[in-house]
Amino acid sequence: MIDRPGLAAFLRRRREALQPEDVGLPRGQRRRTNGLRREEVAMLCHMSIDYYARLERERGPHPSEQMVASIAQGLHLSLDERDHLFRLAGHNPPARGALSDYVGPGLLRILDRLQDTPAEIVTELGETLRQTPLGVALTGDTTRHTGPARSLGYRWFTDPATRQLYAPECHAFYSRVFAAGLREIATLRGAGSRAAHYVDLLLAQSEEFREVWGAHEVGVRPDGVKRYVHPEVGALDLECQTLLDPDQSHYLLVYTAVPGTESYDKLQLLSVIGAQAMS
Repeated sequence: MIDRPGLAAFLRRRREALQPEDVGLPRGQRRRTNGLRREEVAMLCHMSIDYYARLERERGPHPSEQMVASIAQGLHLSLDERDHLFRLAGHNPPARGALSDYVGPGLLRILDRLQDTPAEIVTELGETLRQTPLGVALTGDTTRHTGPARSLGYRWFTDPATRQLYAPECHAFYSRVFAAGLREIATLRGAGSRAAHYVDLLLAQSEEFREVWGAHEVGVRPDGVKRYVHPEVGALDLECQTLLDPDQSHYLLVYTAVPGTESYDKLQLLSVIGAQAMS
C-alpha cells in the first residue's frame, strides 16, 4: 500500500537536497528555490510537472513501478534510497547488481559533468544506459534498442550496419573481443543468465560467431584506442577511459582525442554538428 505522506515528504526532501549543478543543469540567475524546482525534477524524471507536483502534495494516481524507477533515477537516488522510494510507493524494489539497469548516482554525477565529451554508461553486456550529447553525436542514440539488440556485442554479429562506424581493419579483432567477453560473463553468471541467452541466440544466428566462439578465447581485451569512421567527420582515433561501478556492474566509458591531432580537431567539429542537430 502506498504511503502518501511518507512518499511526499521523501520526494520534497530529496528535491531540496539537490542543486542544479548536481544533475547537470545550469543554475541560472535570480534563483530563490532551495534545491531543484519541481519543473526541473519533472524534466529529469520524464513526466509532467502536474504529475510530479501532485505526488509531493499527497495526491494523484498510484505511480507505477516504471514511474517510480524514473523518479529514482531523476533524483539521483542511491540504491538504498531507491529501494526506500519503491516501498513508500507500495512496490517491491527491483533487483540489484548485474541484472539492474539502474545507474548509481556516482556515475551519473560524473556523466553530468561530461557534456562536452563523448561518454556513455553501459552494462557488462554492452547495453547502453546513458549517453552524453556528444556521445550521441558520435555513435547515434544507442539507448533506443530493445531486447537482445540492446547489446553492442549482439548487434555486432547480427546487424551489419553496426560495423560501419568502426574501421574495417579492426572488425576481426572486435569480433574476438566481443565473443571472449561474452564467454567470460556467461560463465560468471551461469546458465539461465541473460549472457547465456545471448550466446544461444548468436550460435543460432551467426556463422561468424560460431567460428569465433569455437576458439574458446578469454581475456581478449579492447585496445586503449578505438578507431571510428564517422559518416560526417570521417576517421577518428579516440582513447577510451573506463570507470567501474562494482555494485551494479556498470561501466562509464569516456572517449577523448589527443590535443593537436586531426582526431582532436574532428571531435571539436563533431561537437558543433551535434549541437546544431539538437537545436
